[in-house]
Amino acid sequence: MPKGSDNNIIRKLEEQERKEGGLPPLLEFYQRLLRIQSKAAQHIGLPKLSLTEETISERIEHGLPLIGFDELTLDWSLLHDTFAEVTTTFAEYPQLFGTLPENLRELGSSRLLTQETVKAWFEGSELPSKWMVSDTDTCLLESIIHATLKPFLASYSKVLLGLVNQEKWRCRYCPICGGNADFAFLDKERGARWLLCSRCDTEWLFQRLQCPHCGTQSQNDLAYFTDDEGIYRLYVCEQCKRYLKAIDLQRTKSEVLLPLERLLTLDIDTQAREYGYNPCGGDDAKLRGDTSQTKSSGNHEQSTPSP
Repeated sequence: MPKGSDNNIIRKLEEQERKEGGLPPLLEFYQRLLRIQSKAAQHIGLPKLSLTEETISERIEHGLPLIGFDELTLDWSLLHDTFAEVTTTFAEYPQLFGTLPENLRELGSSRLLTQETVKAWFEGSELPSKWMVSDTDTCLLESIIHATLKPFLASYSKVLLGLVNQEKWRCRYCPICGGNADFAFLDKERGARWLLCSRCDTEWLFQRLQCPHCGTQSQNDLAYFTDDEGIYRLYVCEQCKRYLKAIDLQRTKSEVLLPLERLLTLDIDTQAREYGYNPCGGDDAKLRGDTSQTKSSGNHEQSTPSP
């Protein structure tokens, strides 16, 4: 799979930085964030698992992610240090995120990232009352927690992904951590569509004629737009008004690093929002709770003209 490691992405950004004499603020921020996450990943290593083959098979069969919060082994000292570094990095880019409220700055250097808070974020429920901030600040805080937990969740993906029967999964959420998809790609071999988890970068096989958010398979509600070269796609659903970006690897000529493509395609997000669509995903817990979606093996889809 073409996911690409953090180190590969860092090297690619360093090459761009040398050629252009610098990076745009967003890519510079992302580069710094990746270095923090990469450093944490080196300390985390690969987790030891207690799941048996029978348990893994049963969970895949019933549409249950392989890890729940209570099964995560977290180095809390490392987690707190990573959280502090991530918060500081966000605070140093007010042109991207606005000025962080004082309570968020204080939280970055404190020990308030408790098990209760991390569990609430992981399961998609409201954060504890001690984190009470405005709606805008809550979204920013959740982004900081997301960036902090990512290397920890990714370590489980590295160990467990090879044990997932892709043909049996076909759910709208990640088979490893239960996160939602925020990007997709069509593979080089047969043009099958794969989703990319926003939380742990796991890739999983998914139907081309189904909305990854609401699950509809109505051809009247599903469509996609492409760019002039047919490399990028914007999948849209008229039923839930959500969108998902994708890249067709059968049409690419150079190396593709999927996590980086999330940022390199932000203009597509802008266009999608202008058309009235919102990002795919939403409430992770709600998606995980719906295990009744069709697990079709079809890969056909409806095509519409490019915008």
